[in-house]
Amino acid sequence: MLGWGHKPTAAQARAFAERHRLPYIALEDGFLRSLRLGRDGEPPMSLVADPVGIYYDARGPSLLENLLQEGGWETPELLERSASVRAWLAAERLSKYNHAPDVSPWSDADMERVLVVDQTRDDASVSGGLADESSFRRMLEAALAENPDAEVVVKTHPEVAAGHRGGYFGTLPQHPRLRLLAQDLHPWAVLDGVSTVYTATSLLGCEALLAGKRVRCFGLPFYAGWGLTQDELHCPRRTRKRSLEELFAAAYLLYPRYVDPLTGKRCEIERIIALLSDRRRHWLRCRGATVCGGVSPWKRRFLPDFIGTGRKEVVFVRGPKKALEKAAKQGTRWTLWASQETPELRKRAETAGVAMMRVEDAFVRSAGLGSDLVRPWSLVLDDLGIYYDAGRPSRLEELLRETRFSTGLLARARSLINFIVTQGATKYNIGSGQPLDLATGGRTVVLVPGQVEDDASIRLGSPWIATNRELLQRVREKRPEAFIVFKPHPDVAAGNRRGAVPEAEARRFCDAVVAEVSMDRLLKEVDEVHTLTSLTGFEALLRNRRVVTYGLPFYAGWGLTEDQLPAPARGRKLTIEELAAGALILYPVYVDPRTRRIGSPEHLLEWLAARPGSVPGPSLTTRLIRFFQALRQGDRGKT
Repeated sequence: MLGWGHKPTAAQARAFAERHRLPYIALEDGFLRSLRLGRDGEPPMSLVADPVGIYYDARGPSLLENLLQEGGWETPELLERSASVRAWLAAERLSKYNHAPDVSPWSDADMERVLVVDQTRDDASVSGGLADESSFRRMLEAALAENPDAEVVVKTHPEVAAGHRGGYFGTLPQHPRLRLLAQDLHPWAVLDGVSTVYTATSLLGCEALLAGKRVRCFGLPFYAGWGLTQDELHCPRRTRKRSLEELFAAAYLLYPRYVDPLTGKRCEIERIIALLSDRRRHWLRCRGATVCGGVSPWKRRFLPDFIGTGRKEVVFVRGPKKALEKAAKQGTRWTLWASQETPELRKRAETAGVAMMRVEDAFVRSAGLGSDLVRPWSLVLDDLGIYYDAGRPSRLEELLRETRFSTGLLARARSLINFIVTQGATKYNIGSGQPLDLATGGRTVVLVPGQVEDDASIRLGSPWIATNRELLQRVREKRPEAFIVFKPHPDVAAGNRRGAVPEAEARRFCDAVVAEVSMDRLLKEVDEVHTLTSLTGFEALLRNRRVVTYGLPFYAGWGLTEDQLPAPARGRKLTIEELAAGALILYPVYVDPRTRRIGSPEHLLEWLAARPGSVPGPSLTTRLIRFFQALRQGDRGKT
């Protein structure tokens, strides 16, 4: 028999199990649950299944308590993993729930301050932890008495602040050092400003330990009694001393079961940390209404997946100017495709105080071309600028310049690079993967990727060279003895965009022109990539190829490329793992193709790797759209 913990709702199941001598397994949320509250309808990413008791009930043993008391699982490998995962979780600032704003409530960061944690009245964890109303009264008195020079802050439980339930602290006594914190804030933002946490049984006490805070317990939560907390109560079953790494390993690695909500498969905590951190960044970036203008009908079908966090939060109007006016009137965010931004519109938005969000394809996009109306599964959302505009800052540049990359994030980036290289993933994932037969004669092989010549990345990121022909000529001058391979851009080769170089003209400067071969296959064969601003340069860096830039792409100027133009003041040198962490993890938003919910780069890459190798060409709908566009534009050749 299974029931939800030892709560009254599970009493019937427990009684049935006892009557029929059946085992009873208590289920409960794990300690790293989800983005939003379960009350909001969001399912958990972790559960505990406890056949002994349940972790919050100290009146009897639980599987977690037995793990900590009996031991036998403490291998050096597990404890090393525990330290690594704990540090990563702390760096990502993850909690049981992760929806609240990560904004500091402390105006004076240097003030001495302690925290007293309220809980929901009659919660099973309070009675199970041998606490009651008097515990909370004594806790507040102790906090005031033991910290005579400190501000004492009482934190209201989020469900109490929302009016769903009552707490133990109703009206606080009048005291000059006493303050009530009723805002729904992220726990790590609250913990940043305190030195000690006073709690009965709240999980916030365990998270305070992870944050390096002193913890006083007036009940018996699962983390008390092991020598890590100062305890008012004693549990005779808990006789061992435990390190923080051992407590974390038992409570977060061994006790819960984790399930990837997008695949439905069991997984480890590392995958949940990655997905939760990505979802949390998206939630904090995109919550609230937004108005979009000038978006074509086929983009309207997928754009809400990326820029909304709830129903009816994305409104489309006919043009960007009307969208700006509506956003200004409603006080909402204005979202537009990056190529539609003009200096005039930007100035009007700044004058009106309207927050802008620019949208563009990300760096692992789809299996097929956008010009064939193949929807993207990743986009970038930029509130500062856009990554291909070297003339002003972008959110990507800021991330790359200012982020303190944690060990866990870099390990994740390293794993992504390995997966991309092993699986041959690129932006569009098209073309044949068959081996090339290039008669190079042992010469250095240089790849020149063609670009769309009227693309904004050329206009805003390549001030000296603007055409593929000019680039080929410059590369031949720089590498006169090399074997140069030119690959036209897929959109140009498909006839959808400008930038074609007749083959006879291209062969004046190169030794081979290839079109149908996949970019990954090409990158396996070449020694160097010479480019204006093409993403191929970034993909080449991931594959440890030498990259020479003639424009100012986002990956130039960090010490990883040979730049022919002086790059803007980037401010630091990066490793390839740091560059990949910013460009593939922190900057884009991913949507899982199977569920249409916010996912991670790992989800998209795994989906791409599982697809057949061939990618279909333009659909009938796409071909009809192009036909009528050509008619409207009077282009007889295309018609």
